[in-house]
Amino acid sequence: MRISVFGLGYVGCVSAACLADMGHEVIGVDVNRVKVDLVNAGKAPVVEEGIGELVAEVVRTGALRATDDVREAIMGSDVSLICVGTPSEPNGSLCTTYLERVTEQIGAALAEGVKEGGRHTVVFRSTMLPGTCLNLLLPILEKYVGGTAGVDVGVAVNPEFLREGTSVRDFFDPPKTVIGELDPASGDVVRALYDGLPGEVFRVPIPTAEAIKYADNAFHGLKIGFANELGAVCQALGVDSHQVMDVFLADSKLNISPAYLRPGFAFGGSCLPKDLRSLVHAAQRADVSVPILAHVLPSNADHLQRAVDLVERTGKRRVGLFGLSFKPGTDDLRESPLVELAERLFGKGYDLRIYDANVHLARLLGANREYIDSRLPHLGQLLTDSVDEVLAHAEVCLVGTRDPAVLSALPHGDSPVIIDLIHLPDADARRAEPGYVGLAW
Repeated sequence: MRISVFGLGYVGCVSAACLADMGHEVIGVDVNRVKVDLVNAGKAPVVEEGIGELVAEVVRTGALRATDDVREAIMGSDVSLICVGTPSEPNGSLCTTYLERVTEQIGAALAEGVKEGGRHTVVFRSTMLPGTCLNLLLPILEKYVGGTAGVDVGVAVNPEFLREGTSVRDFFDPPKTVIGELDPASGDVVRALYDGLPGEVFRVPIPTAEAIKYADNAFHGLKIGFANELGAVCQALGVDSHQVMDVFLADSKLNISPAYLRPGFAFGGSCLPKDLRSLVHAAQRADVSVPILAHVLPSNADHLQRAVDLVERTGKRRVGLFGLSFKPGTDDLRESPLVELAERLFGKGYDLRIYDANVHLARLLGANREYIDSRLPHLGQLLTDSVDEVLAHAEVCLVGTRDPAVLSALPHGDSPVIIDLIHLPDADARRAEPGYVGLAW
């Protein structure tokens, strides 16, 4: 394929050289003439393991050359990869100036004439927030091209997952390939760029592709911060932190796994809140600052408040709650977020009815009974033993259980309002219904 790569920094230089090594004909483009001259001389403009030798080889064979002429690059390619920087503004917002400028330049070059070989495909590889492509860049491109994206010009988002220091290896052995496609033909072009590379390929809507890079990087930062905070606490308590983490990492069932990584409702129960509190308290006693760990419970509380806010926004007063225990299949109410949710709604004067097949007031004993008596002493007045009774009462239904009897009885349409706390099995279909609201999806 004939490819132009805009931006010859780390991502652009590595992408250009690696694609050229795969047999594509690549033109690198940069406003910095020094970078252009370096590439044409067979030298990499960045310091990176393996990139110097790779650039020298692909320039020698003629597979890679560079220019500062946008029109030349566009006329000599069928697909353009945009790899320009998106730095932070002083207030922390994303700077899209370079993205906007190169989009204008590409659009203007495409408008100068129809190229041989069909429509051009513009692929944004720069990191950008969801909505940037469709709401900002696509209108700019259409304005300058004088045509319609997805018809006259292809558009896709293809985030990179290259780590500085190992980016050449990461390119040829990617953890995944993500293609945000405006239309299938645009996605097909991007897919063909990477034919032969390992790893799963995900073809998704453009905003999803934009968000994935942020999910990755936020989690990587969270992991590093978590490990460092835990290490500091362990050091203060005289514990070998690396030994702790060796055991932690060996658990691929719960720790290093998909477990707990699906958006849903707040967590609760007799372990997680209690143990987080005691760990943070131990850190404070040892004068160890742990801002990540200290904010996990406040973050959880904020997520629970989102459910309360959704109920308030409906303007309705009769509420049904399906589910009460902190985990399905148990009657354990200790620190259940659903009990907290019920308590807040009841305290705000909502007319509440609750159904949980596993919770019967007469059977609650010990600490479980003490907890509910202290937090929701009116539970006996609120509990029902019938799904239909809750549905007949409620203008708003909060669904916090996957009980088959509940799922099969939930109506479709706009009445009652369904506030989904757990991502129902048919959530994707229900999204089109006026009465459905997802908590975080």
